[in-house]
Amino acid sequence: MDVDTLVTRNVVDSMTEEEVSKLAESPEDKRAYVGYEPSGVLHLGHMLTANKLIDLQAAGMKVVILLADVHAYLNNKGTFEEIHETAEQMREQFIAYGLSEESTEFVLGSDFQFDEDYRLDLHTLKVETTLNRAQRAMAEIKSGTTATVSHVVYPLMQALDIEYLDLDLSIGGLDQRKVHALHREVMPHIGCRVRPAIHTPILADLTTGIGKMSSSLNPVTGGESITISFEDSAEEIEQKIARVFFPPERNPTFEDYYNPEDYDVDSHGIELHNPALQLFEYHIFPRFDHITVERPDEYGGTVEYDSFEALAGAVESEDLHPADAKGALSTYLNRLIAP
Repeated sequence: MDVDTLVTRNVVDSMTEEEVSKLAESPEDKRAYVGYEPSGVLHLGHMLTANKLIDLQAAGMKVVILLADVHAYLNNKGTFEEIHETAEQMREQFIAYGLSEESTEFVLGSDFQFDEDYRLDLHTLKVETTLNRAQRAMAEIKSGTTATVSHVVYPLMQALDIEYLDLDLSIGGLDQRKVHALHREVMPHIGCRVRPAIHTPILADLTTGIGKMSSSLNPVTGGESITISFEDSAEEIEQKIARVFFPPERNPTFEDYYNPEDYDVDSHGIELHNPALQLFEYHIFPRFDHITVERPDEYGGTVEYDSFEALAGAVESEDLHPADAKGALSTYLNRLIAP
């Protein structure tokens, strides 16, 4: 696979395309980064950006993973001792998942965010940034939660981290685009250059295909969502995949699967996705050259697919039943998570 494809595969947004393309021309030893709060167990959301980091390492880049302990503390995710224990677990799990140990640098936020220069630059950004602008870059907060001062300081720190880690490229889910836009706006205030960013998609709720994957109740249906973590056993993964919404088309329509009268929502404009196919596209095929779907001879026998397009086309043409595809999905997810 050529370098440009490795850099841009499964990227849904670039800031900017021209800057990312130029970076892809000579990616050797360039520094690409993702920041994660050390809280909870690694899950499919982490896996999606980790797959992108593996792509970038294959393209020749060095990867920096910020284990954002100060951010986690500001987000009320525990004591520093608890957060550091989780950070060490995350470090081990990322390497086990497939990141190159020699090409991956793990950094704690507290290694540099308490330094005087960082704090002075952060204060300057606070002076130069309106409250309204900082609020637009904030992460979504749960319904019923009252925003605190830390919630608006948080994105300013994210914007500043990119400078202090001496990066060439930032990676995040599409929900991080607003933070990278803030970075481009505020860094010139402290005399710093802006860096390009690429964004991976947000996966749909696994149970319903509505909204984004989450551990909370689905906002439309009110039903329990499915999460798959690095600590799930093969049996647990199989049980969860059995419950994943898997219609026989890539772009299902809300009204075809849900009665709008059953929900207190306006169905117009609600996007319905195929989360099972998303898992194949963004998790399985980036890591495997081909996949094998085992099925009895009376249902067509064992078949191999060497690309996502081939598998998705087989599902849509009804050559491959979603139930058979789910068996392969469980098998290959477990292969990724097992280490």
